[in-house]
Amino acid sequence: MLRVGLTGGISSGKSTVADLLEQLGCRVLRLDALARELMAPGQPACREIVDTFGSEVVAGDGTIDRKRLAGIVFADRTKLEHLNAIVHPRVIERTEALLADLAQREPDAIVIVEAALLVESGYYHRLDKLIVTWCTREQQVERLMARTGLSLWEAEQRLAAQLPQEEKRRRADYEIDCSGTLEQTREQVMQVVEELRRLAQSAA
Repeated sequence: MLRVGLTGGISSGKSTVADLLEQLGCRVLRLDALARELMAPGQPACREIVDTFGSEVVAGDGTIDRKRLAGIVFADRTKLEHLNAIVHPRVIERTEALLADLAQREPDAIVIVEAALLVESGYYHRLDKLIVTWCTREQQVERLMARTGLSLWEAEQRLAAQLPQEEKRRRADYEIDCSGTLEQTREQVMQVVEELRRLAQSAA
């Protein structure tokens, strides 16, 4: 089984590329979705987040108010590190378990591990290859504001909290330029998948 990381800066096209990879037959593990599950009410991470950040991050339905939590942690790097220390080890443990299960059931699969912080966490070292998506910073800001309703200052704050795109691209085995049209992005993804299939076959 080929284990491939997929990462990129916020609003750089990572989710779009994940969808395209899935359409082309890859299995995709979306770690943000795993994190949401692990932060659900009753989960240890949920209790630890509330203990650390207070009841103000709890929504009316008892779930973690991710928007409010993001507003707190992206304004304070130390608090962001505290949140990552709570969530990341649990996400990695769950990811490893899912990968082990997939390796048993689908040994020939190409599995994409999609996460924003693969490079920052160092988890990409455990994977066979790394795909990095990118676009211009101006596009990142525009897309983030359009998607979330954040102000320009808030969007810039989110970008500043992440490792620069250039640092991620230096570690990439494959880069996907998402600054153009969807069709241009799709063509690049198809080329990468062809290469990954060759690698998977040679490793089998």
